[in-house]
Amino acid sequence: MEEQLYNVGQIINTHGIKGEVKVHRITDFDERFQPGQLLYWVHDQKEPKQLIVKSHRLHKGFDLLTFEGHPSINDVEEYREGFLKVPESEHQLLDEHEFYFHEIIGSKVFLDSGEEIGVIKEILTPGANDVWVVKRQSSKDVLIPYIEDVVKEVDVEKQQVIIDPIEGLLD
Repeated sequence: MEEQLYNVGQIINTHGIKGEVKVHRITDFDERFQPGQLLYWVHDQKEPKQLIVKSHRLHKGFDLLTFEGHPSINDVEEYREGFLKVPESEHQLLDEHEFYFHEIIGSKVFLDSGEEIGVIKEILTPGANDVWVVKRQSSKDVLIPYIEDVVKEVDVEKQQVIIDPIEGLLD
C-alpha cells in the first residue's frame, strides 16, 4: 500500500522569473519549507512529483519557494494550483491538544448542549491561535477560535468537536 500524503501548502502562482513559486501555507510546521525538504507536488489525477526545496522566504504573508533543478519560471509554470504534500512517515508526535489539519477538517462541531453547528471545512492560521472555519447548513460560515475557553473537546477518532461559544460567536 502506498503511503498517505498530506497537504502542507498550495502553489498559488509563480513569482518573478527565477523559478520561485508563491505558496499558501496549510501547516504550522515551518520546517516543511526549509531547504533540503522533500515535498510531493500533486495536481488533479497526475502522478505525484518529487520536489526538493532549494530556498524559502516569506513575502507579504506567503511562502516563496524555489526547487532544486528548477531555475526559471518556465520550470515551475506547470505547478500552479497544485498541492505540496509530505508523506505520513514525516509526521511528528504532537503534544496534547495539538492536531494535524487533516485530523480536524471534516469534523462535526457541536454545542455542549448537543446541537450540531456544522462541519469544519478549513483552518486559518492568522496569528496567536488557529481559527476553524465551520460550514453551517442554513447560514453563513462561522469562525471558531481554537482557544481553551471555546473548544472544550476534540475527538479525532469520532471526528467531533464540542464547543462552548463565547457571546456573539454564532451570530
